[in-house]
Amino acid sequence: MSQQKIVVCGAGFLGKHIARNLASPYKKTGDRIVQISSRNPEPLLRTLGRDLPEVSSKLRAVPLDITKPATLAPAFEGAHTVISLVGVLHGTPSHFEAVQWRGAENVAKAAKEAGARLIHFSAIGADPSSDIPYAWSKGLGEAGVRSVHPDATIIRPSLVFGPEDEFFNRLAKLSKYLPFLPVFGGGLSKFQPIYVDDIARAVEVMCRCDPEVEQLVSGKIMEAGGPRVLTYRELMETVLKYTYRRRPIVSLPFWVGMLQASMLERLPNNLFTITRDQVKQLRLDNVVNTNFGPNEISFEIFLRKRCFQGLTPLYGILPAYLE
Repeated sequence: MSQQKIVVCGAGFLGKHIARNLASPYKKTGDRIVQISSRNPEPLLRTLGRDLPEVSSKLRAVPLDITKPATLAPAFEGAHTVISLVGVLHGTPSHFEAVQWRGAENVAKAAKEAGARLIHFSAIGADPSSDIPYAWSKGLGEAGVRSVHPDATIIRPSLVFGPEDEFFNRLAKLSKYLPFLPVFGGGLSKFQPIYVDDIARAVEVMCRCDPEVEQLVSGKIMEAGGPRVLTYRELMETVLKYTYRRRPIVSLPFWVGMLQASMLERLPNNLFTITRDQVKQLRLDNVVNTNFGPNEISFEIFLRKRCFQGLTPLYGILPAYLE
């Protein structure tokens, strides 16, 4: 097999696990180069080199900025696949637009010009008509990607969990310091947590030089969720269970959440930060749509048939890393 260059565009939590799976010496992938590309890819490169010394010579770090198209072409040159992961959780509407809409479109255009396949990460709930900047920028980002790279595979995860995740680790820390845990509107919004390595393993298989898999996922949308749907309150109860803490879970009206967020979002980002947009998102469910359209395929079926494994349950992983 000829040398295969995979570009992981984004060096965050999900990017780290995808890069580790792509570079794993236990995968029979031939001569593969895994390139980490972000504004500052060196820390992740050092981490992977330390964790996977057997393949450190196959790892690269090339800086880029997805808001600056001129930096993308040199980084993507010769790539077989580009994995677009860059996103933001906080910021102004213009920042969301620059990164999750225009930036995603820049990556898709550069990947297309480089002759590379594209795997683009969006999110469940992406909606160009939403009044929430995170959701509408994700929705417009998807539209931009499809317009310039129609063969791209779009993956929409629900809540992603695993060591170093932001969501469950943050709840665990909050339970240390707060006398109670607040939920808004009863905490009834639904989530379908998906294990980070389930996503990473599926992406690794998609990146192989396998015409059958390539044809299966080309131009398709996959919504990725775990084996169980849980309410926000149930997620909090699960965190308390595995951290061996007792805290009352107190329901607050959404208007109280909006009032709190209007003050907290003005402060520097910290453990207690919450924004009004995040409170709005808690009114919505975040679960996989099982009514597949013509361009949608099941992530769970792909994982079973192509990765020979089922979805990993939350309770099988969470106790190992929560404190």
